[in-house]
Amino acid sequence: MSEDRVGRRAALWRTAAGQRGYFTAAQAVDAGYSHQAQHYHAQHGNWLVVDRALYRLREFSDLPSEGDEQLVCWSLWSKGRAVVSHATALAAHDLGTANPSRIHLTVPRGFRQKSDAVILHRAELTQSDVEDRMGYRVTTPLRAIAECAAADEDQDVLDGAVSEALERGMVSRRRLLHAAQLLGPRAELGVERALEALS
Repeated sequence: MSEDRVGRRAALWRTAAGQRGYFTAAQAVDAGYSHQAQHYHAQHGNWLVVDRALYRLREFSDLPSEGDEQLVCWSLWSKGRAVVSHATALAAHDLGTANPSRIHLTVPRGFRQKSDAVILHRAELTQSDVEDRMGYRVTTPLRAIAECAAADEDQDVLDGAVSEALERGMVSRRRLLHAAQLLGPRAELGVERALEALS
């Protein structure tokens, strides 16, 4: 194998390894693979075609699934600009019974991409609102609860998430109320009701 091929493969591997083996066509170009070379690797089974311009290194498909691979794919779809949020973030944190039928993502206000498979929320998140996971970012339990309350999520789902987050020491009552206040009266009301349900 030529030095060039080894270098390209190593560059792509470094990128894909932090994304559970997934990578975009643009990332492959950055690693040195032409579109013709990408077609070759997909045709010969070296790369698995996941979606349009989205691939996965074959070696990673043998690893046990962690259940959140689709969140990595949506992060790549958004070019890393989307943050998993709302009820999807509750599910990612295993809080309560949230099981949304579509993926919730928070994106910056100027974000233009669209898909029927996701619900996009527009907000500017701070670093303290977000946690890094392997291959994607997700809002913190505190932020996820407050944003679900603000979005008028089912109160039973909210009650369960608040109860578990408090029990696991992920949030405090004071910080929950403060986070809800920042998102407005609807968020405050939802969090207050969830806290009252614990009494």
